[in-house]
Order: sequence, then structure tokens, then C-alpha cells
Amino acid sequence: MAETSNPVRTCVGCRKRASVDDLLRVVVVAGNVVPDPRRRLPGRGASLHPTAGCLRAAERRRAFPRALRSSAPVEVGPLRAHVLGASPGAAGTGPGEGGSSTQSGRHQAGPHVDRTPSDDSAVKFSR
Repeated sequence: MAETSNPVRTCVGCRKRASVDDLLRVVVVAGNVVPDPRRRLPGRGASLHPTAGCLRAAERRRAFPRALRSSAPVEVGPLRAHVLGASPGAAGTGPGEGGSSTQSGRHQAGPHVDRTPSDDSAVKFSR
């Protein structure tokens, strides 16, 4: 008998196909891209490898609004906190002001992680 196989999805960051077991589903809730690890939240979802590299690639390519078919800009702060939260020094970098004791930890992940246009205190590379 044939065994049932896991569905395959494409990561919006690296564009590689992988089993849904290896990918993190994300959805838009009130303008925020939020992780859906249980794959139960309603709405259109997109898949992403839960790694900093794929998250940065998806942000750089502006893949989230396109994959999630959102006409408005989306904020990836909650997703960034989830993906980078497991790695050392990778606190969420929302639009709030810096100055907390975790700010030095943000620099370990690199200034290219924070792409929030309203955050003037972040160090950004010139294009």
C-alpha cells in the first residue's frame, strides 16, 4: 500500500520546496504577519523556513504582501520575534524606541534585520 506523503510548499524566503513539517506557516492578522505553528489560524497563509536567513530574504524581496495577497503594507515584527527569539541576542525589533537592555543583543543579528521604516534609531545600510 502507498503511504500518504506530507504536502510540499515553497518557502517565500529562499524559494525552495520543502515539506510542511519543515516550514512555518504565517498569516496576516490586523496588518501583522504572525506565525501559525499549529497551522490553524484562518486566512491565506504563506510558508517560510524558520531561519533568520529566509526571513531576511523574504523581507528583502517584499514577499509577504505578495504571497499573502495583502494590498496594505504588513508588519513582520511578531514573526521576527518568533523566528529570531530562539537565537541568542535576537530580540524583536518593533517600531518602539531602543534603549532597553536587550538593544546590544539586536546588533548581533545585524542592522539589516530591522527594516521598519518608522524606526529612525536603527542602523541601516545605504543602497
